[in-house]
Amino acid sequence: METVVTQLFNGLSTGSILVLVALGLAITFGLMGVINMAHGELLMVGAYVTYLSQNFFTAYAPQYQGWAFVVALPLAFGVAGLVGFLLEWSVIRFLYGRSLETLLATWGVSLIFQQLFRNLFGANNVDVQSPSWLEGGIALGDGLQFPFRRLFIILLAGLCVGGAYWFLNNTPWGLRIRAVTQNREMSACLGISTRRVDAFTFALGSGLAGIAGCAVSLLGSVGPSSGLNYIVDAFMVVILGGVGKIFGAVAGGVALGEAKTFLEFLTSSSLATALVFSLIILFLQIRPAGIFPQKGRGVDL
Repeated sequence: METVVTQLFNGLSTGSILVLVALGLAITFGLMGVINMAHGELLMVGAYVTYLSQNFFTAYAPQYQGWAFVVALPLAFGVAGLVGFLLEWSVIRFLYGRSLETLLATWGVSLIFQQLFRNLFGANNVDVQSPSWLEGGIALGDGLQFPFRRLFIILLAGLCVGGAYWFLNNTPWGLRIRAVTQNREMSACLGISTRRVDAFTFALGSGLAGIAGCAVSLLGSVGPSSGLNYIVDAFMVVILGGVGKIFGAVAGGVALGEAKTFLEFLTSSSLATALVFSLIILFLQIRPAGIFPQKGRGVDL
């Protein structure tokens, strides 16, 4: 029984990471129709911002080292969002409506980012030390413990999902984003600057990727190629859950996390990945639009 509970918790924790990574992708890919292959590198921007924040507090304010991660969260959101805004302004905006060109261009951007990370931080991975208040865990019996770090990631994923849902449904910018997603031409006729909405939406999705990078840094070392480990799973989560649906990203992330965890426990990592992809393909034969189908229209440029 303890083994089942442990695997369920690990699956929920893994799923929370995937939800965080896929949340930004659900906005850029789902709402805007942009296949952003550089999404994993935006995640890495957040992870390296966390690393730099740790180094800054270590050098200049070691007595407040525990606050380094707290400070890194909004910084990662802001820096990744700014990088995403510049990426949209310099590359993406010229390629709306041309998915293949967008895929190739963002793939090239991801390679540039990876080399940039290698030049700035070296080819080896770097370690981000968890704050002391996230060490340890809740022990519920012999051999059964819920680490604070993973509980924090689950809580952070819940807050990000709730914040994104609230923003899209209760703020003027959220309403503009949904309006442009539903009908771009009509939104433009009503005075909404679709160009600014595109840039802001892409920056928002990039900022959420930065927060995901912070969370990923709690689970292990980060390197220039670490974003590649999440980009495929993030796309699978968005497609499985339903393109452009926040709750679809949650359902897809949790389902994929639980399935991978249990199959890796029963078999091996590579076989589990193959089995998960097979199960997703079979599921999409039954529900091609995912768990929560998109009822609106995509961006039609």
